Amino acid sequence: MKKINILLIALFGLFAASCDSYLDETPDNRAEVDSQLKIRKLLVSAYSEGSYALVTEVSSDNIDDMGTFNPKSTRFHEQLANWQDVTETDNDDTEGIWSGAYTAISHSNEALAAIAKLGEENLLAEKGEALITRAYSHFVLVNVFCKHYNATTSATDLGIPYMEKSETTLNPQYERGSVKDVYEKINADIEAALPLISDDIYEIGAYHFTKKAAYAFAARFNLYYEQWQKAKDYATVVVTSDPSAQLRDWAAMGTLPRKTSVVSNAYINDPANLLAVTAGSSLGVYFGGYYTGSRFNHSAKLAAEQTLLAPAPWGTVVSADYNFRPFVYAGNNIDKTLFYKIPYIFEVTDAVAGIGYSRTVLIPFTTDETLLVRAEAEIMLGENALALADMNLWSKNIYKNKEVTLEQVNTLYNAMAYSSKAQATQKKKLSPKFTVTPGEQENLIHYVLQCRRILTLHEGLRWFDIKRYGMEVPRYQLQTDDTVIVLDVLKADDLRKAIQLPQDVISAGLVANPR
Repeated sequence: MKKINILLIALFGLFAASCDSYLDETPDNRAEVDSQLKIRKLLVSAYSEGSYALVTEVSSDNIDDMGTFNPKSTRFHEQLANWQDVTETDNDDTEGIWSGAYTAISHSNEALAAIAKLGEENLLAEKGEALITRAYSHFVLVNVFCKHYNATTSATDLGIPYMEKSETTLNPQYERGSVKDVYEKINADIEAALPLISDDIYEIGAYHFTKKAAYAFAARFNLYYEQWQKAKDYATVVVTSDPSAQLRDWAAMGTLPRKTSVVSNAYINDPANLLAVTAGSSLGVYFGGYYTGSRFNHSAKLAAEQTLLAPAPWGTVVSADYNFRPFVYAGNNIDKTLFYKIPYIFEVTDAVAGIGYSRTVLIPFTTDETLLVRAEAEIMLGENALALADMNLWSKNIYKNKEVTLEQVNTLYNAMAYSSKAQATQKKKLSPKFTVTPGEQENLIHYVLQCRRILTLHEGLRWFDIKRYGMEVPRYQLQTDDTVIVLDVLKADDLRKAIQLPQDVISAGLVANPR
């Protein structure tokens, strides 16, 4: 699935309005977007088919290197795990993230152009969807391929081209601009979109930015933007003052037959999901009960020390504490402890030859994660009791009625050593560009980050918390004698946290990330 001429095709839009007026028609003879129905159909394609999840998850501290004796890997996965610039081609590669996002943006922009031409009076909801999808695709790009936003350096940190119209020239030249500029434009698109979005225009709302999905995105964006009050306010629109009835029914998930297809299908069909997107991705295989990807994966050791079974404020955690228990795969060349939720879907292209594409369904926004967004914003606003109440709603739901006190949170994290090369723990040294006060506030931040790490395991979101909070990430390699060595350490301000642009894009003239 190699992408061809990625800069011209993906970056500058698939729906060019004209090409130097050659016969006054588009080169591909596509139908003109000249009706509400056609605009709505076009906006179905304003959601990227490329997923960032595997790139960012394998780059994060949610995986261990099982060692050179495990052959179940590829050069692509090895490059991701060791924070090397990607040169290999894969279903989940960086070109797929880049081209998928800019292709989606081109559809958003073409819809906006058609709306402007037809008159927006009766197309306000369509305009809202076009703006919010454009904002989200740029949000993915800037957070994957750039340094994280901060008020100190983002005015000069390299951004990504923000596409606000369909390109109509053959070889336009673009500059990357700054992260600050990109965030300001995302914010403008979000603010313009939110009042316009209406669920009434969607036949199947699960695959579109409904009002709740749009506000969940706005909440996460403002959390990353360090706008704590707005993050809280927008999250509250989603989860309301009584979130308990809106959270995922983890207890029901736990009663299902422990078959991977059953539980993953149940996960993607739960009402707690705010948006579902399909992707050409092997994520469901990689973080599934298969040998694929087992060299760089979420190990039992990592689960015990840092994630699913790491100490909690109430004490020891065991698998039975979860309403939906982790799946453990252990044996020759496989060591995966999984929070099973990502489906593996095989799209057959040739039934005789038995070939096709790996696909999956991803859930970028859920009520559970949005509740944790609100909790983190409340911590940053000094509203510790409210934050703890939100985290307790989450913990009582995902675990079998586990609830904690502020004293228990402080006791756990005050006594816990910071994670180091010698001994990994869930408590990472935090070096954000904003202020986190040592003591109670820092302890609550550690806890909310741990809650999100568990909730979004295998989904790639952990990488963005690593960037936001300036965490160091040692890459641990397990040895056959059960010892561990550290291959490399990703530092707090490591330039490699900005994933390198695809090679084709750099070759086409866009400035590469510094190394």
